[in-house]
Amino acid sequence: MRIGKIFRETKETKVEVEINLDGGENKISTGIGFFNHMLNLFASHGHFGLKVNCAGDLEVDGHHSVEDIGISLGAAIKIALGDKCGINRYGTFFLPMDESLAFVSLDISGRPFLVCELGELAPIIGNFDTELVEEFLRAFAFNAGLTLHAKILYGKNSHHKVEGIFKALGHALRIAVDINEKFNEIPSTKGVID
Repeated sequence: MRIGKIFRETKETKVEVEINLDGGENKISTGIGFFNHMLNLFASHGHFGLKVNCAGDLEVDGHHSVEDIGISLGAAIKIALGDKCGINRYGTFFLPMDESLAFVSLDISGRPFLVCELGELAPIIGNFDTELVEEFLRAFAFNAGLTLHAKILYGKNSHHKVEGIFKALGHALRIAVDINEKFNEIPSTKGVID
């Protein structure tokens, strides 16, 4: 089983994350209801087992919690992938969510980069600040070692748009982390992905 665990504690947050790339149950508690929902969708659509527990300074706002969960989840995925031998490495997924269309493409490259084009979103969904979607994706990509492109191609409903991104991220990552039985090697001409 490919499992990564992280415990991260700062003066702002205390975060525990465990991800099983090969499946399992989801238990997610961030203190932010909409974000719980998005992480559950990411894990469910990616067929991952995901446990997240965060105690953060929500009396300030959700920024520290969301960013630190992104950092921790990215780092846990990096651990779970090990030397990355046999993985597909690349994953791309278009996801229709009612009137909206989301796109995510990623490369488990070891070269962190984020291109994020979310367009116009309502400022708040539930108790979640939508500016934090990009903050989460950046923290996630840079700590997992991903080149990540996320774009909302069109849509009207902000909930649908953000939900589409998280679901597409789960699907794209699933494609990338799956083991290709034809190749038992690190998927790089360099012989290493770091």
